[in-house]
Amino acid sequence: MKVVSTVAAMQRLALQWKAQGKTVALVPTLGYLHAGHVSLVERARKAVGKKGIVVVSIYVNPTQFAAGEDLSRYPRDLPRDKALCSKAGVDLVFVPTDSEMYPGKAEGSYSTYVSEVNLSKPMEGNSRPGHFRGVATIVAKLLNIVSPDIAVFGAKDFQQAAIIQRMVKDLNFPVKILVAPTVREADGLAMSSRNKYLQGHLRTQALSLWQAIQAAKGTVKAATQPVDAARLKDYLRKFIEQQPDAKVDYVEFFDADTLQPTPTIGRGTQMALAVFIGNTRLIDNATL
Repeated sequence: MKVVSTVAAMQRLALQWKAQGKTVALVPTLGYLHAGHVSLVERARKAVGKKGIVVVSIYVNPTQFAAGEDLSRYPRDLPRDKALCSKAGVDLVFVPTDSEMYPGKAEGSYSTYVSEVNLSKPMEGNSRPGHFRGVATIVAKLLNIVSPDIAVFGAKDFQQAAIIQRMVKDLNFPVKILVAPTVREADGLAMSSRNKYLQGHLRTQALSLWQAIQAAKGTVKAATQPVDAARLKDYLRKFIEQQPDAKVDYVEFFDADTLQPTPTIGRGTQMALAVFIGNTRLIDNATL
């Protein structure tokens, strides 16, 4: 397994692979990898085959963290990440620095960003201003640097995946986006690098997100007519906040294609929620 840290070296290899007719898949990550990331690598390998190339990028992207968020304390363990990638059969790990990805930014001479203006407005976009500008920018840069035929993202970040798919379509990137299913712990908690923050009773309280999803699914399944979204949101907020350290940021029901809120809920409606468990912000989603 190769490890590359500069944009120039990564682009040289990408050109070599193209010349050799290799199919390349990229799995972009923030690092601190877990079984969910490994499932994305496995999906990438399945897509490109044994003779293809699987690249994992590991980069804690500062432009997608708002002021006051956990950029400085976001969990990092590069030696462990590299070992997991090697075991999973990754061909190359791309680990750039801030100066490689945003040349001149420290001196104020970096000024180009990518913004999607519709799908990025609700939910995470409303709660984390500027977050999706950072996401779209770094993904666009990685697609330009690695030149993959395929890029794999996780369904846990539903809105992010939708925005990336729109960006790729709108800006004519020659890449296929694959969205792999959310991987969960045995008790239902969606796997996340931020789960490391959850200690003791906080880990137990974090299950309230999955329990809320299950409650919403049960409500829709049992309903004989469309369910009122406002009433169910209010119920789920109160349900989650029974946990002493839980604070709901949002619960939303929306159309999966437009991400626009729906006043009534039925089978096929998409659900997403964001909840603070102590100081840790968790997200999850499901199709009802």
